[in-house]
Amino acid sequence: MSLLRALLVWTVIALLGALAAQLLMSGDPGYVLVRRGGVDYTTTVINAIAMLLGAMVVVWLVITLLLLPFRSWGRYRETKAQSRIGEGLDALHQGHYARAEKLLAQSADENPHYEPAARIAATQAAIGRGDGAGARTHLDKFGERHPATRAIALAELALLDERPIDALTALDAPAAQPLPPRGLALRADAWAMTGHAAEAYGLLGALRRQNALPEAQLELREIRWAAASLHEAADANVLAERWEALPKHIRTETPVVLAYADRAVALGWHDAALKSLETALDARWDERVAARYASLEVGDPAHRQSRMERWLNAHPSSPGVMLGLARLHLMQRDWPNARDYLQRAIDQGAGSEAWVQLGDGYAADGDDRNARLCYANALRAARNEPVVALAPSPVAQRDDLIEPDTRDAHGLPYVHGEAPSHPTDRF
Repeated sequence: MSLLRALLVWTVIALLGALAAQLLMSGDPGYVLVRRGGVDYTTTVINAIAMLLGAMVVVWLVITLLLLPFRSWGRYRETKAQSRIGEGLDALHQGHYARAEKLLAQSADENPHYEPAARIAATQAAIGRGDGAGARTHLDKFGERHPATRAIALAELALLDERPIDALTALDAPAAQPLPPRGLALRADAWAMTGHAAEAYGLLGALRRQNALPEAQLELREIRWAAASLHEAADANVLAERWEALPKHIRTETPVVLAYADRAVALGWHDAALKSLETALDARWDERVAARYASLEVGDPAHRQSRMERWLNAHPSSPGVMLGLARLHLMQRDWPNARDYLQRAIDQGAGSEAWVQLGDGYAADGDDRNARLCYANALRAARNEPVVALAPSPVAQRDDLIEPDTRDAHGLPYVHGEAPSHPTDRF
């Protein structure tokens, strides 16, 4: 149909050209003389133009007919390649990896226009059937073509095998620069995997400008990389520098503040650790942060007790704060108050840690039976099994033997069963 359409267009052009010449030269048709081999050929200008246009149409028609088989073969190959890449992508989606790999590889070899998409999809099909060597073979067939596409695919393959250094090497290829958004995201992930979260965090601005990832994913990565960079701080100066560089809203995120506090404690920076946890809890209550603050055994005990008592008034069901207060009372050898806080923490779901502390307290108090029950309950709580009720303490048992009417006028109990008829009989 395209050949007939082109022939019609050329015919119309020739007729219009002849008509225009006829109108322009109606008064003087002109004279054309062509001499060749001693023979003269004469005609008018209009006829010469018409013959020239006709000759051009004939030449075009002959060339078109000669090239027609080659063009038809090319169109057939392109149609076949389109069909194969479509069937291959559908097979890849359905999990027919071997068939998809074969169709996509054929499509990439047949048509260079489809090579990037087809060869990358064939690589994914090879990965799907667990053939890492085959996936690398597909990527090697790129040669020097499409360097950025090849670098991204190599980086994805390396990260899938947990080889972040190889991923960075592939992404740093000079021919692949500047990296597209997907390449920047992979580079940041690779940096984080190598223990250089600070470099990954530094790429967040470029990732946001290029919309490399959805904002929700970028926010998660920002928190994760910020926390990891704090964990990786080599000394207190680096830790302080990275902490101060973080936005204020990030410094109150639970993973970030916990990472800072843990690293600060490890570096002997106790006051900074306590202050960061206190600031985070004052800004937004989080039970994990409260439990971490309560577990620290640094700083001024009186200050920490005052803080935790104030938080417990505002959050009376916090098991972490109760455990912290119990620890402080145990340090002060105040077993009754410590026991009360521990029992309240257990009622709020504190779990095995509270049972262990309660067992330690009973053991120190000489109640071995309840201490053993507490330790057994700690194991049961860790396994999500029902716990066993504690036995009455010896002190409670002795109090049960004292009847209400067997106390003298001074409130002192008599020996059981020997109460005198009058209080003065004791003296």
